[in-house]
Amino acid sequence: MTFAVEANCDGLVGPTHSFVGLSPGNLASQKNAGEVSNPRAAALEGLGKMRRLHDLGVPQFVLPPHERPAVSLLRALGFSGNDGAVIESAWKVAPALAAASCSASPMWAANAATVTPSADAADGRVHFTPANLLTNLHRSLEGPQTRRSLRRLFADETRFAVHEPLPAQPHFADEGAANHVRLCAEHGAPGVNLFVWGREAWERWDGAFPARQTREAFEAVQRRHGAARAVFLRQGRAAIAGGAFHNDVVCVGTRECLFFHERAFEDRAGMERQVRAAAEGLFEPVFVEVSEAELPMADLVASYLFNSQLLVVPGEDRLVLLAPVETRDNPRAHAVAESLASSNGPIGRVDYIDVRQSMRNGGGPACLRLRVVLTDEELAAANPAQRFTPGLHATLADWVERRYRDRLAPADLADPNLLTESREALDELVGILDLGADFYPFQRNGT
Repeated sequence: MTFAVEANCDGLVGPTHSFVGLSPGNLASQKNAGEVSNPRAAALEGLGKMRRLHDLGVPQFVLPPHERPAVSLLRALGFSGNDGAVIESAWKVAPALAAASCSASPMWAANAATVTPSADAADGRVHFTPANLLTNLHRSLEGPQTRRSLRRLFADETRFAVHEPLPAQPHFADEGAANHVRLCAEHGAPGVNLFVWGREAWERWDGAFPARQTREAFEAVQRRHGAARAVFLRQGRAAIAGGAFHNDVVCVGTRECLFFHERAFEDRAGMERQVRAAAEGLFEPVFVEVSEAELPMADLVASYLFNSQLLVVPGEDRLVLLAPVETRDNPRAHAVAESLASSNGPIGRVDYIDVRQSMRNGGGPACLRLRVVLTDEELAAANPAQRFTPGLHATLADWVERRYRDRLAPADLADPNLLTESREALDELVGILDLGADFYPFQRNGT
């Protein structure tokens, strides 16, 4: 077995972080639509979470925000003139399209890609497939820039393979690692890959909320990665109907432990049989289930207990669950969380973290990170300028304080000055993270 660690690649919140309510089925996003956001606080909260994990001994990398507003989208939809005129015209004529062009949704890096570590891949490389995220317009913009971002962070093609997103077609709707869990004895050992899907491509879907992940998309990802020991599981229909738009709202796992709500999977008994069969001879899976009676779906979605990070912390015998403060503040969720540590099970401690700005859009601690299992050699081959350190924390915090607004109402997104401010901020960021002078579209287009 090769020694490896699970690194976290966290999305840096962008300057246009706002509450516009763009995601049907995401109840927090819908509930807070129209409220005033604080991009500066959101970015600092995200950096604070990165620092928390760094101090626990978990390797961290920073994924940069995407350029927003996405003027290229508006031009493709027929708006013309200089960039300021394009934005102004779009907000007057088609405000919903303009709002989508401003979304800072790439901050939720759990949707950036699906990842297969070298221990499970047929060719011994780490594989990434950026998600096409085509169910929602604002997220469907992300795939190409996400691929560019991952190729800058993981540039060594002898060790890493960064694929194109799947075809942008409803049959292959792909939401990335938010619907993928890897279980194993140790991070460097062969593992079992759980691919959780919401609908089949040719299925007639009649749910109140969209099922965003197709089985066929994950089957394609598994084939192109050569991912070993794949288990394809259907997400519970009741979970989707209750506001669990991704499986990571009702389930989280690492090492041998799968921590989940009873409504997470359509066939709970079948899930356990398949996982045990795939893990046979490698490790003994540990299933930690929370019932609907213990935590009703309404409390689950309000607290985001399962959208926590389940961490292997150096020096600790049991896992650490890093949960949002909303879990602590919800009596039912808090009771479940605190019972974990006293049960002598695989989870030994629950810590809480404040990411309220992200939570108000339906993204907890787990949404903000993409997990990537890396050997020592792979870790060393990643872009060192994106490796989180206390020094980088200080630099980025200063950058955020200088560059980000502390108040952004939905109407403020129409301000052409926001585009200028954002581009100036990103132009400075590429130097901090050594991303290259052609990283963003506005740098390549000369605007």
